[in-house]
Amino acid sequence: MIIVPEKEIPALLGRAEAFEAVESVFAAMSSGAAYNFPVIREAIGHADALYGFKSGFDRSSLALGLKSGGYWPGNADKGLTNHQSTVFLFDADTGKAKAIVGGNLLTALRTAAASAVSIKHLARKDAKVLGMIGAGHQSAFQMRAAAEQRSFEKVIGWNLHPEMLSRLDETAKELGLPFEAVDLDRLGAEADVVISITSSFDPILKAAQVTSGTHLACMGTDTKGKQEVEAELVATATVFTDEVAQSSTIGECQHAVASGLISQSDINEIGAVINGNHKGRTSEDEITLFDGTGVSLQDLAVASAVVDLAVEKGVAINVDF
Repeated sequence: MIIVPEKEIPALLGRAEAFEAVESVFAAMSSGAAYNFPVIREAIGHADALYGFKSGFDRSSLALGLKSGGYWPGNADKGLTNHQSTVFLFDADTGKAKAIVGGNLLTALRTAAASAVSIKHLARKDAKVLGMIGAGHQSAFQMRAAAEQRSFEKVIGWNLHPEMLSRLDETAKELGLPFEAVDLDRLGAEADVVISITSSFDPILKAAQVTSGTHLACMGTDTKGKQEVEAELVATATVFTDEVAQSSTIGECQHAVASGLISQSDINEIGAVINGNHKGRTSEDEITLFDGTGVSLQDLAVASAVVDLAVEKGVAINVDF
């Protein structure tokens, strides 16, 4: 069995490789070649942690396995990342354990890659202003990945705790872009692309605040009860997602579906756009929304790529198991 420690990941996989892996797996899901198994995600009653695992199989790449982990909100005080995860891969022909891969950086890269894929295929080509809601650890990954998809001229941002906005400011400067902290009214009015990446259980952005032509990537809602934008905003938009079943039950669309504002049939697969089976954005005035719930196949795709690269570069640890 192969072990790829977390410390080796940064030198093995970058944004380009993560983007390619995620875009390919979304296409495979839509074509029926890959599928996810039901998600387990629970509050464990200790350390305020949410724990779970996601599993799936891609027949096109033979990636089989699961990601186990969750969210420990007190980790930041211990000098650790709040999100902790590990990916386990198995041989699809025999079921034998194939690899264990550190999943923390991979989760950040694949989540950012998913929103970037949505921007590539759904945002207006002339998008100039990037709006960021949330300034946690993941936000920097999101901004860097988004900046590679459009020629943004400015970044604006909002966070519940304004003192954390320095992360967005520093990341924007790294990208050579000006940054401005704004209120939600200005963010919704001025941003051509909005990325929300929070752990909110209450709607932050309202339908009345968003102007026509905006593309929204809602990346924080992956658990029953979570919510980043108003259900009426979801109903106003043309909605795309990684997986419809997750979107309607644990994703951003869960609230609009539960209230009857939309049905599952109103939610489109981003993979259908990638494969050319859905037109995606149909006008410059259309509001598009990507509900990034996070699927196991994303994790398996990037982990499989890392294992191949680790073996190729001689940094994989082989153990008898």
